[in-house]
Amino acid sequence: MLIGYVSDERFVAIPDVLIEFEGEGASVETRSRASGAVHAQLPPGNYRVTLNKAGIGGKRVQMAVEDGKIYHFRLLSDCLLGYPWPKWVKGGQQAEFRMHSPEAYELELWRYGWKKELIRKLGWYDEHGPRATVQITPDGDYSQTGVEWNKFGYANPALKQHVTAPDRSGLYYFHARTRSGLFFSFPWVVAPSKPQNKLAVLASNITWNAYNAFGGRSNYINTDKLPEVPTVNSRQELARYTDAEYVNYGVETYAPLSFERPEPINFVPEDEQITNPIEGRTACHIAPAEWRLLGWLENEGFDYDFYGETHFHFDQLPLDEYRVLIISTHPEYWSKKMYCALKSWVHERGGRLLYLGGNGLNCEIEFLDEQTMVVHNGNERERVRLGLTESRFHPRVESEANLLGVVFTYDGIMTSAPYKVIDASHWVFEGTGLKNGDLFGENSLHRRCPGGASGHETDKISPHSPKNVHLLAEGLNPDKGGAHMVVYETPGGGQVFSVGSITWPSSILVDDAVSKITANVLRRFLK
Repeated sequence: MLIGYVSDERFVAIPDVLIEFEGEGASVETRSRASGAVHAQLPPGNYRVTLNKAGIGGKRVQMAVEDGKIYHFRLLSDCLLGYPWPKWVKGGQQAEFRMHSPEAYELELWRYGWKKELIRKLGWYDEHGPRATVQITPDGDYSQTGVEWNKFGYANPALKQHVTAPDRSGLYYFHARTRSGLFFSFPWVVAPSKPQNKLAVLASNITWNAYNAFGGRSNYINTDKLPEVPTVNSRQELARYTDAEYVNYGVETYAPLSFERPEPINFVPEDEQITNPIEGRTACHIAPAEWRLLGWLENEGFDYDFYGETHFHFDQLPLDEYRVLIISTHPEYWSKKMYCALKSWVHERGGRLLYLGGNGLNCEIEFLDEQTMVVHNGNERERVRLGLTESRFHPRVESEANLLGVVFTYDGIMTSAPYKVIDASHWVFEGTGLKNGDLFGENSLHRRCPGGASGHETDKISPHSPKNVHLLAEGLNPDKGGAHMVVYETPGGGQVFSVGSITWPSSILVDDAVSKITANVLRRFLK
């Protein structure tokens, strides 16, 4: 009879796992098949199950065999991974670092600004027991519930692994390495204990979580839930590759996604410097790309306070203490509470917003608690049928163009190009020497979609944009898919500047015009 399946942290089937069932007066040994399937003749009841395979972390679990119920055993590969918990703190607060390693490892804390700065060495970690630094994940779909690292075997207070956040706000990274040469890095958002500057910058850490597929699910892979059978070959099995009419969001409800998971997508190589090209499919639109903007701010002399979007949602970002807020790169997923608070600040209380990204505020998320969110994608086919095509955010709240001045469209997606100047007389172009029709933003560190500062995903003016939105420049992407750079003022004295492009922060260090324009806006808004 089929008992269940064995899979790894990517929900990929693991064959040939040695499995022992003990209970109900029986002791039965079996192995997982090529599909990860576990078959054994067992009467219903409770069993102690031992799983073991070379190169994979073994474990023991208690489980119930029930007629017709499929059980999912989850094992971890022998690799180096980690994350802090909480992933977002304020200066002086503590977090626990949670590491998975098949061998002893060294841990360091670094700050990522214009330069990578070693803050302190945290020490070497191993234990007396064999493989005691190997973690245990829950069975089933832990993308919903979290991986629960440091839950088992860390009861002794002497084994707690805490680190206190530095007083200086910023993007921090932990560096872990083993004697055999394994290396892994992972981010930590440290906000100020109280506001220090007039400029605040938001990390798009809700988007980081939406794209994080650790455990087998993200908002893009197995979006609504884990399937019953683990993956053997994605191109043969996942609907996104096999269904010609596939859409990412074809159902009404989606299972939660936990923040309490490692984020391999935010990995930065140990030798990577801020002016290096951003290699890889994901790094160019999440934390490694946001680091480029933070480094530019520091090099240009703009002091800032750094927060996570999660700080904002949970009322830990006092907006009225700031004059300017920057959101950047790819802030795609926001809560209604965040959106309404930001819109009120800009439209009613004179706040100044720089939107230096693309495909922003495009979909509403809801927090179930401080570590779990649900993405309200809705049914994409139904949304298009009803004509609510501005965004996923539109039918649940309103079009984000009401605040940002622009909204994402699929035109020009996954291409990049320079911008063309539309209104060179505007103050944003002061000191650039640019004239109407001139191009700028040709240079970029973005390697997924190389080609310029308008790219990857781009936003444009829509019927829901404020009536006084002013078009300054337009990307030259194919199919009229170039980003619209816009500015507008609000009746309450606020101002908004939007570039509408994910690749803008990837250009800011290597393109003089992109740098000058951004600096012009910041200096004007900070006055």
